[in-house]
Amino acid sequence: MSPSSGEPADLRWMQRALSLAERGRDTVAPNPMVGAVVVRDGEKVGEGFHREAGQEHAEVLALRAAGDRARGATLYVNLEPCCHVEKRTPPCTEAIVRAGIARVVVAMRDPNPRVFGRGIERLEAQHIRVTEGPLSSRAFEQNRGFSSLIRQGRPFVTLKGAMSLDGKIATASGDSQWISGQDSLSYAHRLRRDHDAILVGISTAMKDDPRLTNRLAGTHNHQPVRVVLDSTGRLPPDSRLFAEEGGGPVFLVAGSRAPEKSLRLLEKSGARIFVLPEERPGEIDLRALLSLLEKEGLLTVLVEGGSRVNASFLAAGLVDRIRVVLAPLLIGGTDAISWLGGSSPPTLSRARRLPAFSVIRRLGDDLLVGADFWGPEALPEREIASMTAGMTAGGGKSDK
Repeated sequence: MSPSSGEPADLRWMQRALSLAERGRDTVAPNPMVGAVVVRDGEKVGEGFHREAGQEHAEVLALRAAGDRARGATLYVNLEPCCHVEKRTPPCTEAIVRAGIARVVVAMRDPNPRVFGRGIERLEAQHIRVTEGPLSSRAFEQNRGFSSLIRQGRPFVTLKGAMSLDGKIATASGDSQWISGQDSLSYAHRLRRDHDAILVGISTAMKDDPRLTNRLAGTHNHQPVRVVLDSTGRLPPDSRLFAEEGGGPVFLVAGSRAPEKSLRLLEKSGARIFVLPEERPGEIDLRALLSLLEKEGLLTVLVEGGSRVNASFLAAGLVDRIRVVLAPLLIGGTDAISWLGGSSPPTLSRARRLPAFSVIRRLGDDLLVGADFWGPEALPEREIASMTAGMTAGGGKSDK
């Protein structure tokens, strides 16, 4: 295997593969989004993308479109071709070999331990040159939900917020609009566009009456599923969540104590009702929640709080990424609302220390900062090699 060449042609065609893959965002889960392009003598001769779990993979569709022109050509694909047979579709590596492809360019390895590196090894054993790595970071971002499902057995969770420099998200009266500036609001909508689901607690839903939609202009107008944690069914049936045209479905997650009458009214307003166990009164079991979302094909979740929900996800160890906008604003006051609720630890030694804290960029007058608990380097290759094929998240949940 050769490392990424970084050649303009490789980057160009890998970008095309990533764009094709994006077309399957709302339909392929729990499979990954995959796009493939066949290029011969600098010209595209075939392309395809994975449309739905159980259907043919991107590589097969691209090779079919190329026909005899695939012989001696280069195949670009954003995820390592599969090589195992314990799934509904045949291995893509064998289709590549039969087509006579001379070179394969792969953005990232498939995190599934049944495939990880083995697809590349199979191709190289058949004297097909493999280049790995062009646009690998973008490839991971596109399929971070699939990677999390395979590696962690649950969706990928991003915790997002906007706060004053002293860590407040609202005054004591609850006034919170707007702490951050317009550039930060645009960034928030990009995050919504790039996640399958957006989640808030009932306090935020009632206080702000949010729409929870992606309001970016453009052709890719993905709308996330809107999830409200409402253990006692308090969400008003006339909430803007139900009035907003073009928004994603509304999932209302209640506890067993929620009145049946309230849930039925919310269902008539348009909500899908899910009743889950509570770890404590008023606190939905978050692991059961993520399992539910995964079963619904939602592999990336954007948590927008408020403070109690934020603290609960962190305390449960279910946060993979934090993105916080710091605004040049001081609110002050011990009665103002903090980004994290709950009680403080008794000592600093028991406080949660963030890994790889970084200043990402400026957003107008605001500053975007973040920390990543889990990412493409979270599980070293040597550990992947020792994982069993029957692990919870790898045991046949996807076709890849």
